[in-house]
Amino acid sequence: MTPAATDKWRPSLGLVVLGVLTTVLALPLVGLSFFRVYENQLIREAEAELIAQGAVLTAVFAREIEEAPGGAKLLGAVARSPEDRTPANPFTPVEPSLDLTRDEILDRRPAAVEPGTAAAPLALAIGGRLQSVLQRAQAVTLAGFRITDAAGTVIAGRNEIGQSLAHLPEVAAALEGRNRAVLRQRISAHPPPPLYSISRGTSVRVFVAMPVLVGDRVAGVVYASRSPNNIVRQLYGEWRKVALTAAAILGATLAIAIVFSRAITRPIHALVARSAEIARGNRAVLARPGPLGTREVALLSCGLDRMARQLHERSDYVATFAAHVSHELKTPLSAIQGAAELMRDAQSDPAAGMSGPEQMRFLDNILADAARLTALLGRLREQARADNPDIRGTTTLMRVVAGLERAFPDLAIAVQGDLDRPFAMSPENAGIVFSHLADNAARHRAASLQLVAQVRGPHLEVIVRDDGEGISEQNWSRIFDAFFTTRREGGGTGMGLGIVRAMLQAHGGTIRALRSEQGAAFAIGIPLREA
Repeated sequence: MTPAATDKWRPSLGLVVLGVLTTVLALPLVGLSFFRVYENQLIREAEAELIAQGAVLTAVFAREIEEAPGGAKLLGAVARSPEDRTPANPFTPVEPSLDLTRDEILDRRPAAVEPGTAAAPLALAIGGRLQSVLQRAQAVTLAGFRITDAAGTVIAGRNEIGQSLAHLPEVAAALEGRNRAVLRQRISAHPPPPLYSISRGTSVRVFVAMPVLVGDRVAGVVYASRSPNNIVRQLYGEWRKVALTAAAILGATLAIAIVFSRAITRPIHALVARSAEIARGNRAVLARPGPLGTREVALLSCGLDRMARQLHERSDYVATFAAHVSHELKTPLSAIQGAAELMRDAQSDPAAGMSGPEQMRFLDNILADAARLTALLGRLREQARADNPDIRGTTTLMRVVAGLERAFPDLAIAVQGDLDRPFAMSPENAGIVFSHLADNAARHRAASLQLVAQVRGPHLEVIVRDDGEGISEQNWSRIFDAFFTTRREGGGTGMGLGIVRAMLQAHGGTIRALRSEQGAAFAIGIPLREA
């Protein structure tokens, strides 16, 4: 038994469409989760810029020390990790290494402290000459710069000259000869807008400490810092354009929803209601066009209407067929019952008496009606087979004619044309079709039967003619009706041509009656095997 559609929960089409539209609408919001990847790229860009700027300042500072008299006294400890620089390979690139998702964000940068030893006057003099360079660079890059001596004491910067930064981990690493970059919490006098709370990169600052190397010794540190660019700041600054984009996305989503509703949801609901009306037997809905919508819905609607019409036609056919069968069976059964009752009464009442000829007449009537019932039942079996035939197999008209000649020896059968062309019908089914036509010809006093075969496109057309009584004008429109016959007293059931038409239609063939000056003529079309 097929389970009902409601036995298992299934989402409605509207729910599926709503889910799709919600997903489409949420895609821009989901994109915000990728801000961190973009912010990480912005942080690395800031680090790369600070490394480039710091590299220039370290080169300038190193040259100042090398050219200053007594500059060797300013050099500090030997670098732990001297640069791997040779005449053949003078390049030592420093790649950005910070990762917002991996590296720890340190606390705000601690303030400078008093140094253990004051900076040398020569170092302060060099720092004074570099101070103007730092100010001009900061005005353009918005980065903060500090330059320290070999002990970590600031000799150039804004307001921490003479104080020490050696206690900072990144500066301490640079004093040992290693480049170091860290992320620290940002110090801001103005709190960021509320939208910035979704971004982690707005509250950090990049710090880069680079050692100033003269030979293999550390002469000082260039300490640079800058806040990275932030996409949220850019979006916040362009909030009107962002709002316009959001409105466009919402409008597009609503337009998609309207299209879905008009093209799919509404036609399907209408189709469900239409099928419910058809199931209740309301044939009036078939006179109105079904819901269209998309091409698939239109095809489904047309298929439903076609199926409903076929079912109604089949239902009408079954009802009519049942009425005819009951009528055809009732007549001989009533005659048999009447004759049997009369013979029984004659046996039970000897005074009434029944002569021998009378008994023979009643017995003959019983046998004739029984033979009619047998013929009718045989026709019913053939009708059932014609309604649901096995459409496999092929045969030729020559094989069919050979069977007709054996079954109807008193009928002169003449054939011509494409007799050996195979057509798509089994020998048994083809025998049923042509046997009924031959039987009709014999019952209407025909002495000959002519079959002319000719290929027409994908079909084999066979013209069947006889020289019998023909079809009268008043019976022309009824010859294919079930149980219509003009030879009922001769044992005709009126089912022969109906069986022929049903069998041909099941194989994709056709039959039509032709006007004929003598006898009856029919044109039969049967699909060829290759077609």
